Amino acid sequence: MKKALKTIKILLLALMVFSCATSSNAYRQIDFAVGQADFSAALDNLVQGQSGRRVIYPQNNSISLFLDKGLLEHYAGNYAASSEDLQNAERLIEEAYTKSISEGFLSYILNDNVKQYPGEDFEDIYLNIFNALNYYNRGNLEGALVEIRKLSMPNGKLDMLARRHEYIDPDTGANLNEMVQRETGISQLPETKSVNFSNSALARFLGALFYQANGNTDSARIEFDQLHRAFRTNTGIYYNQVPKAVDEARNVPDRMGRLNVISFTGLSPIKEEQHILHFLPFQHPILAIASLKLPVLVSRQSAINRIEVVVEGIGSFDMELLEDMGAVIIETFAARFSSIFLKTYIRTIIKYVVADAVAYETARNQGALSGLMVALAARAAMDASESADIRMSRFLPDKAYIGGINLDPGTYSVIINYYHGSRLISQDIHTDVVVNRRSLNLLQSVNLR
Repeated sequence: MKKALKTIKILLLALMVFSCATSSNAYRQIDFAVGQADFSAALDNLVQGQSGRRVIYPQNNSISLFLDKGLLEHYAGNYAASSEDLQNAERLIEEAYTKSISEGFLSYILNDNVKQYPGEDFEDIYLNIFNALNYYNRGNLEGALVEIRKLSMPNGKLDMLARRHEYIDPDTGANLNEMVQRETGISQLPETKSVNFSNSALARFLGALFYQANGNTDSARIEFDQLHRAFRTNTGIYYNQVPKAVDEARNVPDRMGRLNVISFTGLSPIKEEQHILHFLPFQHPILAIASLKLPVLVSRQSAINRIEVVVEGIGSFDMELLEDMGAVIIETFAARFSSIFLKTYIRTIIKYVVADAVAYETARNQGALSGLMVALAARAAMDASESADIRMSRFLPDKAYIGGINLDPGTYSVIINYYHGSRLISQDIHTDVVVNRRSLNLLQSVNLR
């Protein structure tokens, strides 16, 4: 009996990796400060959380650190620091993607928790949008356009989304199904999903505004047209009408200035671990059902469902939904979830094959009870060795709203009211808002409640 247990331990250790995800409690003080819109305090808590022995973001989660810190810096108005952090995150995401192309099959199916977190597609998209806003707020329109073009240009990030998860063996050129069959003998595999998102209305709208401000009317026209195309071709994400503010921003009376307002609300979905029971065709009944631990996205409900902008002495208007960022995140994560599920499935099959063989051999040589004990021990060890990779950025907004009004050039006081139904939740007050003719007058507001 002891010999059998020792054997299975040796065999399983070759396939198992024990991991530990950061507890959600570690983010409690940061989350509280974010909920109070005290982004400076949130940053202080984040920096403090990285100074102890048990840091919030371990070394293999550097991308999440830079993303979260960069977003909080942006919300706090520290635009240069935000750019530096978001650029570091982008560099690490690109390095992780380049490395993944050259990795072999066995590395591909390793538990994700033991590897450097590679970032999600949606994180790679939205970091450019927020960095574009960083550049705009620093008075660098060309820098803002560089960030937008990374997304929208042919073979840019949006264009490449559907191809990022087509895994090809770097040595043989075999596709994933061929590699799986060759390496494991498994021929029946779960179905994978492709990304059905290739055009961001938010990126197009900002690009159009930046091109207008730069005097490039033809490029601005293309971006506006592409925004309308995004609504036509991605109806699962853009379920609402194209905001009236889009065409109003496109056609500003010559003698007036346009005050454009963009608001980010709520917090985007976050990953949690889910257990999925899956039948496996093995001889020992203890090993016939496996518990697959997988990351799933869980929505974080926002209290805000209406935003009113008041220009004192002039009038008011309601903002309109431009992009449901949470819906984009769910759609783009679906393809990676397929890949995660497939890797988890293959890894589990390999482990259970070993465990089943040892349990069957033990039962035959030492009796059914010994075989049962080996199977139970193997099952417990395998369950303990797996955990879902729930690393990600925690502070992306859930929705992006836009609105605007044509005004005579001048200085105005603007109040942005956030409502839940008829109940006023909070106000964002901006005094001395300068509106110039033939200029980009873009006012940004953030409320993550």
